Amino acid sequence: MKAMILAAGRGERMRPLTDTLPKPLLEVRGKPLIVWHVEKLAACGFKEIIINIAHLGYKISEFLGDGSTWLVEIKYSDEQQEGGLESAGGIIKALPLLGDEPFLVVNGDVFCDYDFDANFDLGEKLAHLILVPNPEHNPQGDFGLDGSLVVNEVEKKYTFSGIGYYNPKIFDKMEYGKSALAPLLRKTIEKSEVSGALYHGIWHDIGTVERLEFINR
Repeated sequence: MKAMILAAGRGERMRPLTDTLPKPLLEVRGKPLIVWHVEKLAACGFKEIIINIAHLGYKISEFLGDGSTWLVEIKYSDEQQEGGLESAGGIIKALPLLGDEPFLVVNGDVFCDYDFDANFDLGEKLAHLILVPNPEHNPQGDFGLDGSLVVNEVEKKYTFSGIGYYNPKIFDKMEYGKSALAPLLRKTIEKSEVSGALYHGIWHDIGTVERLEFINR
């Protein structure tokens, strides 16, 4: 299974840090966020990693290179001219690199100890989402669970971690261009085609300067 790291965001809420450095290269505990991901993916058996880049993206490719340092192959989906295509748009542009088999996607701005599964079996589902207990900045949550099925409308909701496994068929009717992932997920969830699981381990969304400072403390 291939993996994709979403690393094309502008990181507006992280300014001024992201004025000169792309958010995935900001350091958590002395190491760039994206390196934590690459190391963990390699340790979990992933051999091919696709990274989409936009804002100051050349700094990411210059820093990581071809991945040989971690004994993986890194390829880049370059959105620098488009200025970033958002989550779904970025995945769609990268589909030629991801291929026809299910793949893993992880947001480049989360810090976690989740064990990525290189042999995950989607079965008949089009996606499998990893949910986490709601952090302070997202108290209402995003999606609920009915057993192993992800649901939209339920009293108890959890936060989407930014980690998901996808069958490329979920993007079949999507056109190239800027597009968010959440609307597509909600439509697919309505068709009962998305499974999920709740993860209770370490997980932080490094979305603001304050959250970065907190985790580094």
